[in-house]
Amino acid sequence: MTTYGGLSGSAGSCGGGAPAEYGHHGFHAVLDTEHLDWDRWVHLPPRDPDTYEDWRDIGAWCRREARDLWEDSGLDPGRAGVAFTAMTLERCADTFCPVGSGNELFLRLAHPADIPLPLLALVRPSSGAREETLRSLTLADDPEAVEPPVVSPFPSPHLGAGLSTFRYIPQPDHPTRLFGCLRYAWQVEEPPVSVVLWTVTEDTAQLLDAAEDVEELARALRIFVP
Repeated sequence: MTTYGGLSGSAGSCGGGAPAEYGHHGFHAVLDTEHLDWDRWVHLPPRDPDTYEDWRDIGAWCRREARDLWEDSGLDPGRAGVAFTAMTLERCADTFCPVGSGNELFLRLAHPADIPLPLLALVRPSSGAREETLRSLTLADDPEAVEPPVVSPFPSPHLGAGLSTFRYIPQPDHPTRLFGCLRYAWQVEEPPVSVVLWTVTEDTAQLLDAAEDVEELARALRIFVP
């Protein structure tokens, strides 16, 4: 487990990942992100170069996105601003959504030079009892949590009844330090899929500051079947 400027360095470590059966292979339902607030978020779709041509050169994509972010901000990037933002985006892509993972990555980036807060999402086929599925996806009964997770209903206008959890877990290399872990999950009947959205971070102040934006993102997500 590594850290990068407050970002947990592995989306699948420390209770941060989705269950193993959520592999990407051959599944085509995706998240519809049309209604997101793009003033706050950068979206990196699943890195499948056969589907998303832009991913064939992730470095070039990140440089273009970095230039656009600085232009949209109206701020002067100076000599190194664009390169720094591009490096940040590429490191996030490599860390949180490697090729073939199926992860969708949302980076909260209020300023182009900020260290972003990463949220990851997966959409996968689903069956089974709703409550059991949602508790499993949100790790509502995580034995590694330092205290019982805070579990709350989280209805979505597009995904239906859902569940959210917040918990603290020890960092493996530093047991006295904690990660803050936030998760959302929904089970959709048609198409029969589950959606999980999560973040794991050591910068809990950043997570608390982003709470309103994170909830707005969670409520804006929809399912799209190409």
